[in-house]
Amino acid sequence: MMDRHIARYRPVHAPPAWERVEAEVKATVARALPDTTYRARDLLTALTRLAVFADHHGHPVDAKRWLDPDVVEHFTAVALAGIAPASRANYRARLTSIRTAAFGPTGPGTQPLSGSKASPPYSRADKAALWAWAGGQSTTELRRGLRLLLALGLGCGLDSPETIPLRGHDVRTLADGACVVAVRGARTRLVLCSRPYERTLAEAAQLAGTGWLFRPASHARGSNTVTNFTARAAPDRKVPRLVMGRCRATWLVERMNVPIPLPVLLAAAGLDSLHALSRFLPHLQSIGPDQAAAILREMP
Repeated sequence: MMDRHIARYRPVHAPPAWERVEAEVKATVARALPDTTYRARDLLTALTRLAVFADHHGHPVDAKRWLDPDVVEHFTAVALAGIAPASRANYRARLTSIRTAAFGPTGPGTQPLSGSKASPPYSRADKAALWAWAGGQSTTELRRGLRLLLALGLGCGLDSPETIPLRGHDVRTLADGACVVAVRGARTRLVLCSRPYERTLAEAAQLAGTGWLFRPASHARGSNTVTNFTARAAPDRKVPRLVMGRCRATWLVERMNVPIPLPVLLAAAGLDSLHALSRFLPHLQSIGPDQAAAILREMP
């Protein structure tokens, strides 16, 4: 009876990501052994929201990774920022109960869930392929929208929840052509766009005026605004999927690979600690012992 209830579950207004995460969501909730259909639906709803959020941020389809405490905290702080603290705590409790029931404190036979796996950054070739793919779409709306997403993700380090509420006047173009984005939401900050994406961002802001920066002709705003739009684009098997979380990861890794002061990077990324950056260490460029010795020796 319970298995049939879980198997029939489908979220209202299911986003495109649902097809990618459905099997893992249902299998994980079934493994947690809910004792009533009401409890099963509560757990399915909570895990579905987390799974879709994780998918938006480029995480693999793996419930153990979704339920990592760091991912859950990021989810509650960003995706649930607009709801009451008690409701956020309720979501956190449901997700914690799923993790404990399905995998135990660390998961039997698995590595401890001490840190979420970072989205792998796009390579330089990936970025070029994505830009060409976006520019080759069939409509002006798709071409402009996809390239704007790349400008905001790869050029400014923004993720989907930060992209959706932006207005045209949140982008300022300075006299020297530089573009500054005033990011709204939980990580309010100013971000200077990297030079290759300035023109795309400035043109989008001019077209938007005081309206929405992304998809200015659409009045609907929701958590799936970005993914619903990218799902309309013609795919190319040779081009990686456009994921804003992965764009942000690329932006972070590229800046961690250059000598940028950490306070500057944390402020631009909207972070208040180094902990979130530790997930990206495996993706940083390695250097040889001679180069490392030279750098260390020249430090004041």
